Amino acid sequence: MRPVLPVVVLIATALLSGCGLLPDKIDETADWSASKLYSEARANMNDGDYETAVKYYDLVMARFPFGQYAQQAQIDIAYTHYKDNEPDAALAALDRFIKNNPQHPHVDYAYYLKGVVNFSRGQSFFDRWLPQDKSERDQGAAKESFYDFQELAQRFPDSKYTRDARQRMLFLRNNVAAYEIKAASYYMKRGAYLAAANRAEHVIENYQGTPIMPEAVAILFEAYSKLGLDGLAGDARRVLEKNYPDHPALTGETRDDNCILWIICV
Repeated sequence: MRPVLPVVVLIATALLSGCGLLPDKIDETADWSASKLYSEARANMNDGDYETAVKYYDLVMARFPFGQYAQQAQIDIAYTHYKDNEPDAALAALDRFIKNNPQHPHVDYAYYLKGVVNFSRGQSFFDRWLPQDKSERDQGAAKESFYDFQELAQRFPDSKYTRDARQRMLFLRNNVAAYEIKAASYYMKRGAYLAAANRAEHVIENYQGTPIMPEAVAILFEAYSKLGLDGLAGDARRVLEKNYPDHPALTGETRDDNCILWIICV
């Protein structure tokens, strides 16, 4: 009689080696339709499971690239990245969508969402008082947001998103101007009068009509006076007298050490 044990060992070895051919995990989405994948992606996004939502949106676009769900998934995945605090990924997805679908009926929303993403990313700089490197980057995001909304308003003046975009543009413009004047005041406190004058001039030239304009002229007057540029200081004073006759800078008032502007103290 032949020995049984070696045969059993061979069979067991073969079975064990064969296990490596089996998939580690069965893909439960393998038979899902585009509609099913898209619905699950939306459900996960609404539930705050952004990682799973992105996974399902990617599957929609990969498996059904030419269907209606794939186009919508391109927009939705951008919104999901935005909700997941991944602005760079959101902007990249939106740029791809706009490039690939310039005539899409919802392309105006893509432009609007670009503005919203940058708007959210740049908001934090409004609460900062001192010009630091990070604040400069945030200011750049705010300006990008302004340009995104501006492009929407120009391309799609009748879009349902344009009214909100214009309101955000006004907010951004006012606050960017205010930031520049806060920076100018920062330089004034430290005796960097030329840098302060340059900031104030920039605001006067580019942000006419903003609420911070009186401060821009006042800082220009004060900076030129400190620099001994009496002619330019006189010009700034005359503008101040004509347009803002009650401004404290005209009465010779000095700012408290804790004040960045005549009207803003910290």
